[in-house]
Amino acid sequence: MAVDTSGELGSILGIWGHPDDEAYLSAGLMARAVQAGRRVVCVTATRGEAGFPPGDARSPGQRVAIREAEIAAGLAVLGVTEHHWLGYPDGGCAAIADDEAADVIAEVIELVRPDTILTFGPDGGTGHPDHVAACRWATLAHRRTGRADTRLLYATKSANWIGRFSNGDSSQFMMVDDLEPEILPTDELAVWFTCDDDLTTRKVAALRAQASQVEPVVDLLGLDVFIAFVREEFFRDPRPGDREIMCRIASLPPRADLA
Repeated sequence: MAVDTSGELGSILGIWGHPDDEAYLSAGLMARAVQAGRRVVCVTATRGEAGFPPGDARSPGQRVAIREAEIAAGLAVLGVTEHHWLGYPDGGCAAIADDEAADVIAEVIELVRPDTILTFGPDGGTGHPDHVAACRWATLAHRRTGRADTRLLYATKSANWIGRFSNGDSSQFMMVDDLEPEILPTDELAVWFTCDDDLTTRKVAALRAQASQVEPVVDLLGLDVFIAFVREEFFRDPRPGDREIMCRIASLPPRADLA
């Protein structure tokens, strides 16, 4: 199947781990869908309360309030008006029973009936346990609903993108030691969406609305590099071996219903 560069995915349901995951990986696709009059719904597993530097003086409640306000502002920039929290602890998704979370997500799928589900790849993109769990839950929920007309897509990165931004060390994108990122040749991508200048401006604004997490990255990279860093969005179809990857990273026995 040819790589889709149009970004036309119909209605979208995104299933993510923390506030800002949705913006980094799919803000352009979400905003494009909204512009086309499509329904876009975002599900976030945690409120991201652990995403602050050690020694941050704010209470857990204050951190939650910050992350809630930031993602609301970011989604508003994109025109996304439907957002659901799963309410799990940041960094604690691996302890949540897969069947419990998958059942909740399956209910959302049945309610929304999206054309496309977007979520992390089986390695969570960075190896973060919350990301990997979100991928498992989305995959299980998609299978449970049996909706053949709903496409499940996993976020990934192209070899070209990694080559431009890794400085020869692709492991810097990972949060788990000895884990390399998934790198796909262009012809193995399902979606390769490059935001035009208007969408890129909106995506960067949506990201920077989540300042507690994103401004340190902007400061590190510089704004021009950051803009180039987030302009493209990559997704692939599920494929054989995904079940083993997501279970191995999470130290779980393989499940037949993840196939």
